[in-house]
Amino acid sequence: MTTLLFILIIIFLFTSAPIFVALGLGSFLSVVFMSDTDPMILVQRMFGGLDQFALMALPFFIFAANIMEGGGLSDRILRWARALVGHMAGGVAMTTQVSSMFFGALSGSSPATVIAIGKIMYPELLRREYSPSFSAGLLASAGSISLIIPPSITLIVLGSVITTLSVSDLFTAGIGAGLIIGLVTIAYIYWFSKKHNMPRDTKATKRELFASTRSAFWALLIPVIILGGIYGGIFTPTEAAGIAAVYALAISAFVYREMSWQNFYRVCVDSAITSAQVLVLVAAAQILGWLLTRGGLPQQIATFMTENIESVLLFFLVLNVALLFMGMFMEGIAAIIIVAPLIFPAAMQMGIDPVHLGIVMIVNLAIGMYTPPFGINIFVTQTISDLDMVEMIPGLRKFLFVQVIALLIITYIPASSLFLLYLFN
Repeated sequence: MTTLLFILIIIFLFTSAPIFVALGLGSFLSVVFMSDTDPMILVQRMFGGLDQFALMALPFFIFAANIMEGGGLSDRILRWARALVGHMAGGVAMTTQVSSMFFGALSGSSPATVIAIGKIMYPELLRREYSPSFSAGLLASAGSISLIIPPSITLIVLGSVITTLSVSDLFTAGIGAGLIIGLVTIAYIYWFSKKHNMPRDTKATKRELFASTRSAFWALLIPVIILGGIYGGIFTPTEAAGIAAVYALAISAFVYREMSWQNFYRVCVDSAITSAQVLVLVAAAQILGWLLTRGGLPQQIATFMTENIESVLLFFLVLNVALLFMGMFMEGIAAIIIVAPLIFPAAMQMGIDPVHLGIVMIVNLAIGMYTPPFGINIFVTQTISDLDMVEMIPGLRKFLFVQVIALLIITYIPASSLFLLYLFN
């Protein structure tokens, strides 16, 4: 049955069927034709997979991200970041990276980050004489960090749906990994801009820096509230999502006053659509995971890897190559749902830290978000830049190389991403 299941999934994917259709319909047909199991069990598994308290965080964080985009919070974060680093070599490009990290910490959505930051920064990057290819590559890569920095939707799915890992621990490790990627990318931007003598902003005066900080103050408080509340034991990640949405709405409507009823209606509709897309994928993945476990595939893979791969270094090398390849063709949540149940049993037998493993997997899939030919951030960036794939590849290649270096640091120096977890514990 497992063989037929994978054949059907591959056929559906290559016929451009939605991923949830490939997973769900492939599982259903495998059960109907290759077993005597009542197909109604699959429906029960789908609903049971969604009946989890932690998953309530997904629609709330998506809702909060859309409010922040439409309510003026992202604009103020951009102006603050530019006042902070705009005068440095590569300042405008650094602003794009720093703003994406902050917006990623607010939204947890990679495509939302690309759109929110790209609409403002892409024209500015061109005006500062950065090439269209470099600018598009920067936007696509910077947006991917939202998969890593909490409140990452992918981390929530990994911790609450796929494994029994603490979402708070994953969030803590995600901060460390996000900082590594951000710092390595900023170092490259500085070197590139210095080498090519790129224009930079006039250094902001203390008054201008104070004004931009005061303007962005309420927006910058959101990650403090979310992460401080979670790590302080005040509320759970799920409760933090609801608090973030309510807070963002209050700031947008009553402090910045940029959230009209028309905008609010659009935000609600967009959030509902995005939430449905994510949750139906999670539901379909539940029955896939159940069938794979029932067929014993994860256990077989764990046995094979522990018997044939004795080195942890080699294990991570094989895993990184496989996930980078997979990330070219699949969205992060879909890939993690399929791969994690197969990989974790083998990793546990090898004594690998499960939180470290989870972060390594997420970083791989984050890079896959802008890896040709099918990285979703590429298509989102194309709507902003009007570049075709061939024109974007030189810029994408630069940032792929840089972030793969960051991936190797995170993979083979676990403390680089886990140091905050060690500190808190």
